[in-house]
Amino acid sequence: MHTHKLGSSHLKVSALGIGLAALGRPGYINLGHADDLQKNYDTESMQKRACRVLDAAYAGGVRYFDAARSYGKAEQFLGNWLASRFPEPGSAAVGSKWGYTYTAGWQVQAEKHEVKEHTLPVLKSQYQESRSNLGAYLDLYQIHSATLDSRVLENIDVLKELARIKSEGLLIGFSVSGPQQALVIQTALDIKVDGRRLFDSLQVTWNILERSTTQVLREAHEMGVGIIVKEALANGRLTDKNTAPDDAAKLAVFKEEAQRLNATVDGLALAAVLAKPWADVVLSGAARVEHLESNLKAVDVAYDGQAENRLFKLVEDPGVYWETRSRLAWN
Repeated sequence: MHTHKLGSSHLKVSALGIGLAALGRPGYINLGHADDLQKNYDTESMQKRACRVLDAAYAGGVRYFDAARSYGKAEQFLGNWLASRFPEPGSAAVGSKWGYTYTAGWQVQAEKHEVKEHTLPVLKSQYQESRSNLGAYLDLYQIHSATLDSRVLENIDVLKELARIKSEGLLIGFSVSGPQQALVIQTALDIKVDGRRLFDSLQVTWNILERSTTQVLREAHEMGVGIIVKEALANGRLTDKNTAPDDAAKLAVFKEEAQRLNATVDGLALAAVLAKPWADVVLSGAARVEHLESNLKAVDVAYDGQAENRLFKLVEDPGVYWETRSRLAWN
């Protein structure tokens, strides 16, 4: 897997990256997460599991690794792995995110798994925590799930602090979620500090079912903004783990096209995103080596017009998609 620049930045990334949302904490909303972890949640076991997956990812050509302060111990796991494998930074690109605090106490079930607060004190404290965990390996720092409601994109003090961090040599990005993704992206891309565009990259949920941001992503790409795609497998809905009756007809179409193209279902879902010229990095959220290896096969899928035409018909209304996602159980 070759590397290329993230947007118009200097940072070299691979077409497939890995996100640590499912590797850094016992509980997550991905379908079958408990089985992925074999219900073995002690810290040492999860650190070893993360290292096995990260090793397999690097061996498979992955050169972008994405964490967040709210992903349990993901930053610590990633930082430990990087330090043990690569004494000097530069062998891989690393991003993390601030704005959510992990509150589940290493439990699978919790009243709240993470709490959102997009304020200057949280940015300053979490940036120091991220630096402590990732040190000089950190290349990209992102607002975690920027929304219009949190007003983080209007917070002058936060924006100035992000610009200051950028002046230290880091890239600055933001991630988005929810039915208003497109509007948030448009708002963020207009932001300048001291006459310079603040954001170098964005991270977006885009998959076969949720395509509402396609046009704004094309525009962002033309501006030179790096685009990282998350949840390309729709939290497991676009995999064989999905047994929901409401999705059976969609999965049948997927499986027919996957069989025609000699691909796995997950490989086809990822290939559909990799085929988009505006996608710089598509994240795998695998928590097991065998799932990661299946994901990596996406780069060899000969995604074609017939697949695009058939899968395009499966798109959901954003409101429906995000309501369905909100009902996924932490497990």
